[in-house]
Amino acid sequence: MHILGNATIARMDAESGGYGLMEQAAITLDGDRIAAIGPMSALPPGSDFTDLGGRLVTPGLIDCHTHVIFGGDRAREFEMRLEGASYEDIARAGGGILSTVRATRAADLGQMVASALPRVDALLAEGVTTLEIKSGYGLDLETELRMLRAAREIGRVRKVSVVTTWLAAHALPPEYAADRAGYIRDVVIAGMDRAHAEGLIDAVDGFCEGIAFSVAEMEAIFAHARALGLPVKLHAEQLSDLGGAAMAARHGALSCDHIEYLGPDGVAAMAAAGTVGVLLPGAFYTLRETQFPPIAEMRAAGVPIALATDCNPGTSPLTSLLLTLNMGATLFRLTPTECLTGVTRTAARALGLADRGVLAPGLRADLAIWNVTHPAELSYRIGFNPLHARVLGGEFV
Repeated sequence: MHILGNATIARMDAESGGYGLMEQAAITLDGDRIAAIGPMSALPPGSDFTDLGGRLVTPGLIDCHTHVIFGGDRAREFEMRLEGASYEDIARAGGGILSTVRATRAADLGQMVASALPRVDALLAEGVTTLEIKSGYGLDLETELRMLRAAREIGRVRKVSVVTTWLAAHALPPEYAADRAGYIRDVVIAGMDRAHAEGLIDAVDGFCEGIAFSVAEMEAIFAHARALGLPVKLHAEQLSDLGGAAMAARHGALSCDHIEYLGPDGVAAMAAAGTVGVLLPGAFYTLRETQFPPIAEMRAAGVPIALATDCNPGTSPLTSLLLTLNMGATLFRLTPTECLTGVTRTAARALGLADRGVLAPGLRADLAIWNVTHPAELSYRIGFNPLHARVLGGEFV
């Protein structure tokens, strides 16, 4: 047993209805689990004790939507957007996702890992202990599988829990331009089967949009995923309201992400299914969006709200979950409590993980220790990292 004491602890539990703050408190670790949380006055004598000097302790942060593995960069497209080109214009001109596909296909596994690690390290340096990583920039069977193998390797070479997502249904590659059904059959479905057999997939995702895949196409993909016992999630309603979120909710989706154009039917379906709405303010900011997610309607309906970086080379080149908190507050008018909940308890829910995101006995001892005394500072500051230490599975890292 090891006790971390003289701390302010933000439990982030649903029962408290807020941060669940405990001052002058201590947290007892037993291996990779939390054994107890309580007041300093209740500490047993002679404890193995670390004095945290009044610092704030939160659950380790969770980035529940990233594309950190990719080849190349898209800085030129950033210029194009500032010169007036839209996301759709760039995609239809052969840029966007497809420009990253060419660079990603050229990278071997070692190159994929090496290029992703600086992005991963930036996230870990801000208290991230669980990281979701998607495929989706190979768009052929072997590269998509290689991306997931690279994601698993990142979880081995860095102290972080990695959750993998199969996103072959991200875009249609040029070689299948005239054969959408063939791509879904040969790459999305066949690759899902192979990756599942290798233990590479934790969930299945897709991009449901006019420039990507239709609701009917995604529904068939989700049916196959569910037959394999894999949970699903969806890039939905980012550019228009196609009804993808309602369809995903019917399949018990863990989350629907982006959702700027989410309509009333989608809100109601997500609320009924308990599907998390993952907001991605980095993409909203980068694309200079003006259509806000229906946050008031989501709150009223009880849709859980999470935040994530959406780290990717084109529309959200963001490797700071702390800046994401500030964006969630300033752009979307989320409260600081909602922001921190969105990268702890609700982010865990968006990944189907019930053993983290909250500080409570029996759960994983994944912690972030901060050089601040109140959680609101984590959303309030811009460009400042107050992380003191990160604890993963009871181990200081």
